[in-house]
Amino acid sequence: MALTGIFISAIAPVFLPFLKVPVKGNWNLYQTDVILFFVTYGLLALCVLAFFLRKVSFYRLSSRLFLGWCVIGFLAVYFKINNYFGMKFVDGLLSQTLHLKWGWIALFVGAFIILLSVKANRVAAEPEIDEQA
Repeated sequence: MALTGIFISAIAPVFLPFLKVPVKGNWNLYQTDVILFFVTYGLLALCVLAFFLRKVSFYRLSSRLFLGWCVIGFLAVYFKINNYFGMKFVDGLLSQTLHLKWGWIALFVGAFIILLSVKANRVAAEPEIDEQA
């Protein structure tokens, strides 16, 4: 399950559309924001490293960081579209022409799969058996 989430999260920023720009067409995450792209892959690389080293607590932490970063990245792009120039009229025109695309959904699905692939191990207390009976 973790490998599926890692695969979806690795493919989505490169090949899926994240933003629709009127003249240029669909942009992936690299074309939308380069720093956001590299930090996303850096955090995904931490998840992959923890997965292959079998460090469950580090994997759980890095998967939470990755999901949090995806949410922060989405909000940053959304607010950048709606408040780019700082003038209400121009920002309104810009927000009507630029549209978020379905690549964000695929990135969130991959991040949720990565997060849900780690289950907390809870050891159930075994009932004591009275051998004297």
